[in-house]
Amino acid sequence: MKKNRLLVIALALTIVLAALSAGCSKAKSTAPKPLTLFTWDEMFPQEILDGFETETGFTINYVNFDYDETMLTRLEAAGGGDYDLVIADDYIIETTIAQGLAQKLDKSRLPNYPNINPVYQKQFYDPADEYTVPYGAGVQTIVYDPDRVQIPISGYEDLWNPALADSVGIIENYRVINGMALKVLGQSYNTGDLSAIRAAGDRLLALAPNIRLIRDDYLQDELLSGEISAAVMYTSQVTMAKMENPALKVVFPQEGIGFGIMAGFIPSKAPNPNAAYAFLNYILDAGRGARCFEFLGYYSTYSASDPYISKEYKEFLTLPEGFNIKMEMIGNISAETDEEHTRIWTAFKAEAGR
Repeated sequence: MKKNRLLVIALALTIVLAALSAGCSKAKSTAPKPLTLFTWDEMFPQEILDGFETETGFTINYVNFDYDETMLTRLEAAGGGDYDLVIADDYIIETTIAQGLAQKLDKSRLPNYPNINPVYQKQFYDPADEYTVPYGAGVQTIVYDPDRVQIPISGYEDLWNPALADSVGIIENYRVINGMALKVLGQSYNTGDLSAIRAAGDRLLALAPNIRLIRDDYLQDELLSGEISAAVMYTSQVTMAKMENPALKVVFPQEGIGFGIMAGFIPSKAPNPNAAYAFLNYILDAGRGARCFEFLGYYSTYSASDPYISKEYKEFLTLPEGFNIKMEMIGNISAETDEEHTRIWTAFKAEAGR
């Protein structure tokens, strides 16, 4: 009898353990797969990431890259797999799409897609808006300290004024800075006319006496300290400068404005595209998008988000009402054209003593 009782107890324990094991396996199989998000560090407020996880049940596996080229190399190695959603710069996305590493969007799965500002759509990297959702734009503006600049500034050409001698700071992006001279001459940022590019190079050399600093990092600090009085900076730097000193003036150059876009796409063999669609639609919400752009310091690419952007940010994260200055993306160019730009940039830096 004792032996029989032990057998019964053992059998019961086996059944219970098997049931528990089956339950755990079922729980694991029904738990949502994580979203593997591949982009730069600090692209989203933590509240957005946490809110997405809470509301959808998807966890986020946030993977970073340093340069766009690093992203492309890793995505190529994965054959378009490993990652569910990538956010990168426009020029590299063009290459990614051409290589078949991105999949076309099913917009029926993005109810918030109409919130996108059409200004930032149908651009060179995705002309039919088939693959990408824009996420922040860098808009080429001039920012200056009105207490230190005694001339009116309305465009790029004003930066050549002798009153600004040894007081202008610029970023170390040759397509942006060479492009200023092209716009002053009425040319496109992306022209392939080498004679027009050389003429712009000659014009750029005349700007050298006004250049005090050529620097990519923390250029806004030099404007805030008074080391320079006017600058052409990255949008995020303008944002930081304006937040520190709201009296600074931002100018949309009358000759035309160059801009670039960061955008999200789903890789061709994404392991969990459902999570990618859920995240894209989540951030496309008008209010959430506004929080993202305030955090990023880049221009809002969702027109529905513009009314939700705080007053302190609005002047330099949204285009002004009635804005009618021509905007043009700075796109990919031929190797020959790029070589000419590089030669001009090298000569300009030498003339500016940088």
